[in-house]
Amino acid sequence: MLRIGYVRWENGGGEAASLHALGCHVVRAEEDPEADSQPVLASIVDFIGVGDELAAPSLGHLGRTARSVLDLLERLDQRGATLTAADPPIASTGAEGRALRAVLEAVAAFEPPEPIRRRARAPAHEIRALQRAGIGPVEIARRLGVSRMTVWRKLKGLEA
Repeated sequence: MLRIGYVRWENGGGEAASLHALGCHVVRAEEDPEADSQPVLASIVDFIGVGDELAAPSLGHLGRTARSVLDLLERLDQRGATLTAADPPIASTGAEGRALRAVLEAVAAFEPPEPIRRRARAPAHEIRALQRAGIGPVEIARRLGVSRMTVWRKLKGLEA
């Protein structure tokens, strides 16, 4: 049985070290924790085999929504693998696993159909460059896909 650790982001290496302490043979981390996709997790699930175990510091590392964690559990079941989270300590097997799925299904029923996306943020240097090119704040906001107020705040911050 292979135990593979996964972290969405690293906290100075502490989370990876805690997974090694749990007996993980390999620990992998996402390079871009803010990205919506999780290519490292996807590659782990593609690799994991029958009897192997995926370990994570918490369920929050495995997905942004209860639905995404449920989908991951289904994929692991199809591969014959299990899941363990360290905090709180929980596993996807036995009665504990059935309870975990029931709770995740209940939470997923109340989630919006798609995860709420963060609003786009326009870098100040792009706003300044467009302003220097003679483009007004309203047009800058339209081009960058942000609100006019965001453009005004960034311009005011650049003046200070």
